[in-house]
Parts: sequence; structure tokens; C-alpha cells
Amino acid sequence: MALAQLIKPSRQLFIYSHFYFYGDAADATIAKNIADDITCHWNEPNASIQYKQDWYKLVFDIKAVYNPQLKPEEVWYNTDPKLFFFRIEEYSPLDVSFVDGIGSNTGLFKVANLLQTSTTAAHEYGHMLGLYHPKNLDIRGKGIPGMMYPRGTICDPHFQYDPNAAAGVTGGTLDPRHRKVLLHDIELLKLHKLRFNEKGFAVLGDFTSIYHPNYQSFK
Repeated sequence: MALAQLIKPSRQLFIYSHFYFYGDAADATIAKNIADDITCHWNEPNASIQYKQDWYKLVFDIKAVYNPQLKPEEVWYNTDPKLFFFRIEEYSPLDVSFVDGIGSNTGLFKVANLLQTSTTAAHEYGHMLGLYHPKNLDIRGKGIPGMMYPRGTICDPHFQYDPNAAAGVTGGTLDPRHRKVLLHDIELLKLHKLRFNEKGFAVLGDFTSIYHPNYQSFK
């Protein structure tokens, strides 16, 4: 989910995503690092989008704050499509970071994933914008892996955890730090199909509005 704004005079298309982080493993530094990582990765292609007859420079506007006092009601009843709410913990019930659905605005980050690679948040952000994992997970010979390829993807040796490992065995799959947002990832967002209102705004995705508890206490 996100809020899009088409600014015709300056020929810019903004995607606004403002994160609120909570949880025992969250803090202001992690919040800033996540925002910086997503901003860097998704603006790296320096993409432009054709909307009707004109071209617009695409800008991802990512902000993040740490809010340890966040109340469940603030998540449940939020009506602002640019707001995202993520818990950050050492423990995840799925053992990985996750979003609450494709095109969602809530989820949970496992702190070990965030520390392991800067692409974790950027990958999950792609899901929030409506992107799925690609169906073909053997991309040998196809170059740099796009941002939406998951762990376990078969890739060229120099993109593996261990370049000397055989494909598919331990060490012989995609090391997520090599993922990049490619123009193809941007194209899959289909931003040219958005319907903007009279003020130039449109919404990607929908509200999931799930406040996550600390699942460690349920173990």
C-alpha cells in the first residue's frame, strides 16, 4: 500500500510511504536505517513513468519513526494510505520477516534479517506495493537479480552466498545482498494504470491494519 501523487507542473510522480516502527527490537536508529535502505534501493533506477501523454520522474518518499507507545487502535482505525505499521522483534512466528498480504500496510520485521542485508526491507516494501515473488526461480544467465527474488533462488555463481558452491545446495543460492530494484520491478507496479483524483492523488493496495503482539510471549 502507498499514497501516490501526480504533480503535473513539475512532472513528478511521488510514492509516499511513512513507517511507524514498534516492538522490543525497534529503535530510532533501526527506523532511520530502514527508511534510508528503502529510499536508496527504490530510487536507484532513476525511473520515469509515462502517464497518458506525459513522462513523470518517479520519486519514492520514504520516512520512518520509532513509536514505542503506539497503540493498537492507531493501527486498526488508521485511514491514511501512506502510513505503514511494522513490529520489529528478535523472534518471528514465521522465522522470517513478513508482510500481512500483497499490497498491505502492516507486518513484522525479524531484526536478524534486517542486520543481515539491507535488501530485506526493500524486498518486503515491494510486496507492500503489490509485487509477488517471480514464478521462475532459476535465473542463471540472466544477470543481476531483481529485488523480488526470494532466498533460495538459483542464480549465477557470483550472486550466491558461496560462489564455489554447486547450484541449489547449501551456499549455492541467492545471497540477498546482491538484489537490486531494476526497471522491470518498477514496470511491474503498473503505475500508469492508477486513477488519480482531482487533487492528483491515488492509492496503491489496501489497508490490512493488523497490530502485531510480541509473539515471543506465546511460545
